Amino acid sequence: MSLLITDQCINCDVCVPECPNEAIYYGAQYEIGDARYSDIYVIDGDKCTECVGHFDTPQCVEVCPVDCCLPDPDRVETDEVLLAKINHDLVRRYY
Repeated sequence: MSLLITDQCINCDVCVPECPNEAIYYGAQYEIGDARYSDIYVIDGDKCTECVGHFDTPQCVEVCPVDCCLPDPDRVETDEVLLAKINHDLVRRYY
């Protein structure tokens, strides 16, 4: 399952560089009304793999000072599906 960032986020920015999939972005960079808009950081569930294939634990969870990176109950995914996301992203980036 991918992760999400709750509204407890303090916008400290420590999670962004830790994500190996570049799945975390600052939602306020988008216009209000855009589906990606948020006043906190957001995890793109299509890119998040919970760091499967990279680390033993999700790095955003490890570094978050307020413990606001939680499993997204709407995106339950197996390790195989999470690994397939990595493979799909690699193919898209390099081919």
